[in-house]
Amino acid sequence: MDRRTRLTLGLMALLLAGLSALWMFQGLGAGNRGFILHLRATKLAALITVAVAIAVATILFQTVAANRVLTPSIMGFDALYVLMQTFLVVLLGNAGFAGLPAAGKFALDVGVMTALAVVLFGTLLAKGARDIPRMILTGVILGVLFRSVSGFLGRILDPNEFSVVQSVSFASFNRVDADLLPVAGGLTVLAVLAAWRMAPQLDVLALGREPAVSLGVRHQRLVLVTLALVAVLVSVSTALVGPVAFFGLIVAGLAHGLLRSARHAGLIPVAALAAAILLVGGQWLFERMLGQAATLSVVVEFAGGLFFLYLLLKGRIR
Repeated sequence: MDRRTRLTLGLMALLLAGLSALWMFQGLGAGNRGFILHLRATKLAALITVAVAIAVATILFQTVAANRVLTPSIMGFDALYVLMQTFLVVLLGNAGFAGLPAAGKFALDVGVMTALAVVLFGTLLAKGARDIPRMILTGVILGVLFRSVSGFLGRILDPNEFSVVQSVSFASFNRVDADLLPVAGGLTVLAVLAAWRMAPQLDVLALGREPAVSLGVRHQRLVLVTLALVAVLVSVSTALVGPVAFFGLIVAGLAHGLLRSARHAGLIPVAALAAAILLVGGQWLFERMLGQAATLSVVVEFAGGLFFLYLLLKGRIR
């Protein structure tokens, strides 16, 4: 890791620490400080966990896909999540859905999304990691299918049940269950550490299949392991707060712009810190300064969509 990367990481870590302190202690009155600090710490932990998971998953997926305008959401994870919530509301009704234990629902969401990803990746790449474009296209088609089924089920719901589905179809950092954070945080930390240890191999993987194989990398195995880490990270973040499509595109672009280097030992922590800074700073701005006048997830998706169009128009795909 060169001097520029270490300096960038240090400055970003200081900025995140300052924003976290501001988030925790600004406006702390003389009331029940312990209760307030607990609520703030829970939301802060959720923001950082989701930010890191999305950022690292996007960096890994773009490396495998060799394309910088793609995010893991193109594989249909968010559409599958919405379909699962819709199906549960149809099956159980409002009362039954609201009464589901948070831990059980989280485990179900993560398990189903990860299982689908493993089946999809393992089946399509079983004969060699050369069918990545076909895998991505299959993910796009599955996403369209899941959205169509969700739309059909939504038509048979009454307005009250449909409003419940709508409320869980968008990312929200205000409904995080504190009991889920240790599990979500633990899975995220393990996946990120595994990705960071694989950084030298990922650098070679980014060169393409033929150069990677010629340099001694077990290409198919590395692709499958990397995609498995992507599946775990995306599943955890989606199950925790809901689907976020374009946020990873923003932070991956920021990481590449800040480092101007393709080395994953720097890209992974820089992307994670950039994501955490944006989420913590954005939530602080909208919640403390604007009085919840806007929703962070909506603004992030809008900005991410514009950044996606910018990349396409500029031709910055690789």
